Amino acid sequence: MTIAARKNNHIDICLREDVRSHITNGFEKYRLIHNALPEADFDNYSVATVFLEKKISAPFLISSMTGGTEQGELINRNLIEAAAELDLPFAIGSQRIYLTDPDVKVFPYRKFAPDIPILANAGAVQMNYGFGRDDFLRAVDMIEADALILHFNPLQELIQRGGDTDFSGLLHKIESLCRDFPVPVVAKEVGWGISCDAAMKLRGAGISMIDVAGAGGTSWSRVESRIDGNAGMLSLAAAFDDWGIPTAECLRSIHDMDSSIPLIASGGITNGVEAAKAVRLGASIAGMAANILPAAMEGANAVCDVLNRTVMQYKIAMFISSGIEKCV
Repeated sequence: MTIAARKNNHIDICLREDVRSHITNGFEKYRLIHNALPEADFDNYSVATVFLEKKISAPFLISSMTGGTEQGELINRNLIEAAAELDLPFAIGSQRIYLTDPDVKVFPYRKFAPDIPILANAGAVQMNYGFGRDDFLRAVDMIEADALILHFNPLQELIQRGGDTDFSGLLHKIESLCRDFPVPVVAKEVGWGISCDAAMKLRGAGISMIDVAGAGGTSWSRVESRIDGNAGMLSLAAAFDDWGIPTAECLRSIHDMDSSIPLIASGGITNGVEAAKAVRLGASIAGMAANILPAAMEGANAVCDVLNRTVMQYKIAMFISSGIEKCV
């Protein structure tokens, strides 16, 4: 199956079928501490922050979804227009298709969003399949990105027919890549979470930021098994429906171990209250993908509607809370 066909199948299945993880993102185990005395004027209350040295209107990231196909480019155009309108950062999906097929031309994202943070994206495992420093530099340059995401997806690759399964020796290669790389490098899982141990190793190798991308959202083992369609593969993948580390637990454990590590919270976040819990647990910013995808099929205005509602939920939650506690 070509990369383009697989990307289109990913989109179709995520829109059409229930491919959520069978475990939650973990935020239901935490409660924001209500503050009846905010001592502030909500009309003047700002949730603006700085991300990748650029001011953004709220700590929300449009997380990596797709790109490189006609359908994918339409989705990304709607996403980037919404991101520019709302002053929010945007992360592109895997750029492997652009880097390996010279006939696939990248959309001029920076033309539509000159001021927001944009993040490039490539699979870390590709370092064992011919990708070198120049390829990652091309990924950054082609969209004038402010950072590079290296995504980690061993379970997805193992379920995917013909997946790339050699994950040996990556840490040393990551360390070499991060050394003097012109933009920050972000380590990101794709929906099963990053453990505290893995986070410390990645940080030691020079990773600037970690997107925990924990369990509780889209399960890519479920997606890949449905693309395959074989009964044996569906049965094999089903054993991993409840696999992974919930997003909230990734945040808590990593932040408790080393609070200096900048964290992105993604993985099943569906509303602004969950985003507020993520920030209270140590995240710098919250990422959303699947929750925005249906709106991205409609247009930029629909994406803005979803994000405006989510940001308002976040703003209210932060305004009337003073901290977070674990539920008894």
